[in-house]
Amino acid sequence: MEEVAQAAGVSRMTVSRALRKDGAVSESTRQRVLKIVSKMNYVPDQMAGSLSTKKSGFVATLVPSLNNVHYAKMLQALTESIETTGLQVLLGHTDYSMNREEELVESMLKRRPEAIALPYDGHTSRTIKLLKQAQIPIVELWEVPPKPIGYTVGFSNEQASYDMTEQLIGLGYTNIAFLCETNDEWTRGAARRSGFTKAMEDANLSAHRMIRYGAPPMSIKDGYDIGMNLDKYFDDIDCIFCVSDSPAFGVLTALRERGVRVPSDVGVAGFGNFEVSRYSVPSISTVKVDPAEVGRVAAELVVRLLSEDEPNKRIAKKYPVKVSFSMRDSTSVRSR
Repeated sequence: MEEVAQAAGVSRMTVSRALRKDGAVSESTRQRVLKIVSKMNYVPDQMAGSLSTKKSGFVATLVPSLNNVHYAKMLQALTESIETTGLQVLLGHTDYSMNREEELVESMLKRRPEAIALPYDGHTSRTIKLLKQAQIPIVELWEVPPKPIGYTVGFSNEQASYDMTEQLIGLGYTNIAFLCETNDEWTRGAARRSGFTKAMEDANLSAHRMIRYGAPPMSIKDGYDIGMNLDKYFDDIDCIFCVSDSPAFGVLTALRERGVRVPSDVGVAGFGNFEVSRYSVPSISTVKVDPAEVGRVAAELVVRLLSEDEPNKRIAKKYPVKVSFSMRDSTSVRSR
């Protein structure tokens, strides 16, 4: 900064003000300073600037997976919206681990983010304490937790699964199996499993056809393995509802290889409306949710929460995301 000031014939304070677009600096001086900054490839020390402004200039966000298209679309929408305000996004990858999430939250808080947006898949007790004590906006995504820490942008995974199960029952399926992970107690998969169970019981149908396999998140291969051995689990299944579209595609592929007709012999349904569900043959019935909407709404909420022009007490705590159902060719009306 001293070198820029000397080259421009101004003080260091004037350089600082020009970079901050401070009104105390004339436009001609600002442009002269910025031209020299560009010529000298000077990069301002944002950490030093944050000491005086008490603002780090970034929003922290976590995702459980880096190869999940839904999280990629959410992150893209969130980043594009956030960056229009001059803020940057600092990304952390939890790999579906609560302990990893705790480590990342602690590490990010040391860098003083202005807000944190993270998916709700359950948190450790220490993560909850860290977030509550952070004194910054906390936005939980993809779910409406029973006890939100701050703000939420999402939907009830339990209710969405309940409603999808009702859709399947309405088609005439009665011996429905639910495919999910083995260790899902802390994930949204557990909420979907609970929704399935409640819907079946409310319809006076048995929910015992529960197939739990693999670790979160379930893959296409996991679904394929189940589909190839479906009769070893239950021999009377007329429909299999999968925790997400990936295993649903795997099940569908395996059943077709075995000569099992979908949907006339066995129906298949998924969750998420991933691209694979739309273009598989047959196309897969699924729960539809727009990941880009989650990212956009979360970004807009964070910007409002960080705005000095709008008191936070006027901002709602919960922002619902629309969920719908697409009943495609992998399910059909059953003959009574």
